[in-house]
Amino acid sequence: MEHFFSIYFGQDFDIFGSTVPEIVACYKQDSPHRYPNLLRELELFRRAHSGDLDAAFIPFRHGFRPEGWGYTVASFLDEVQRVLNE
Repeated sequence: MEHFFSIYFGQDFDIFGSTVPEIVACYKQDSPHRYPNLLRELELFRRAHSGDLDAAFIPFRHGFRPEGWGYTVASFLDEVQRVLNE
C-alpha cells in the first residue's frame, strides 16, 4: 500500500492520470503482478481499521486528499478496489 499511495497518489500523481480511475488503471497496467497483493492489503487495512479508517489513512495521504476530489476515505478506497477488480 505504501508504494501505491506514495508513488501513484504522491506529489506528482497527475503524471499517471487526471482521475482516480485513470491513476489506478495506470498502476494496474504498470504492476500486473503486484496489484492482486494491493487488493489483499486494502481489504486487510479496511477490516483492521473499520472504526477509524480516516485516521488510519492519514499516513498514506502524501499530498493527495480524497476529499478534494469529492471522495471520503471509504469511497476513495471503494473506487480503488473497484478499478483493481475490473
